[in-house]
Amino acid sequence: MLKLHGDCWVITDDAAGNQRQALALAEMLGLPVHHLQLEPRAPWSWLAPRLTLGARLALPPSQASQFAPPWPVIAIGCGRQAALYTRMLRALSQGRSYTVQILDPRIRPGLWDLVIAPQHDRLSGRHVWQPLGSLNPVDDAWLRDGRDADPGLGELPSPRVGVLLGGPRKGVRFDEAYIDQLTSHLLARHHREGGSLLVLASRRTPRPLVEAMRQRLIGIPGLVWSGRDDGGNPYAGVLGWADRLVVTPDSVNMLSEACAVGCPVHTFVLGTLPTKLERFHLALREGGWLHAIDHDAPPTRPLRETSAIAAMVRERLMARQATDY
Repeated sequence: MLKLHGDCWVITDDAAGNQRQALALAEMLGLPVHHLQLEPRAPWSWLAPRLTLGARLALPPSQASQFAPPWPVIAIGCGRQAALYTRMLRALSQGRSYTVQILDPRIRPGLWDLVIAPQHDRLSGRHVWQPLGSLNPVDDAWLRDGRDADPGLGELPSPRVGVLLGGPRKGVRFDEAYIDQLTSHLLARHHREGGSLLVLASRRTPRPLVEAMRQRLIGIPGLVWSGRDDGGNPYAGVLGWADRLVVTPDSVNMLSEACAVGCPVHTFVLGTLPTKLERFHLALREGGWLHAIDHDAPPTRPLRETSAIAAMVRERLMARQATDY
């Protein structure tokens, strides 16, 4: 049997969500992974991935030295600026680098070997694969590692409710009133059934809103984590130990990862959602993965698409490498 060989480049900007998706796919391929964080100067940053002329010169010297031969067997990009460089690799490598772009690059998908765009983007074509949610590393082994890393969370009273906070985005209500009502829902259910609340903020969560929630949860078993001042990030442990998860509606990535766990997942929406985001929520609700915050729901099959996509990408790489022998 032919063994897959060569390096895998992951190309992203500094956005944590983009890095997480690209790295999750790359690490499932079983190849050495090299992460390139590329940030071209203007106007390339404004026009990516359309303006390719001179784009290698648009990188700072330290980044330009990384984006150089020998070219990888596969490059996985996520985000618009990454799309500029995964697009260029097809020509630079004379077609030897298999190029994968995650998220809609907003130009013709055929410029890449594969574009992975979620269904709610409604991007179609011969070069496009459409998962329901975002790519992520959550599987049984990942959850087990999370529990092993934070065994103390398993000693908290059940039900352990993980609460994942995103942040403001256009068209989504995320302000003091939202946090106040979300916290009221959490406290009302805790009053009925006990247990513990494990609240995790993201980099996008406004600090004053986290602190307002922290004050209201004083005396409730659990934790509120908003950064290094609260210790190491217990995210994997919270997902590993959670009996139920509550996720704010703004983040496709967080909702996808929560639905990959297999426990009931709830959200609280104040007002309406943007059209594409509402399509994503609707698909999760119709699939039985997402519920309103006060709706009782049983555990369900986890939504895990990344490993299947990685298997298909690996199969394509094996077929390509087989033709070289």
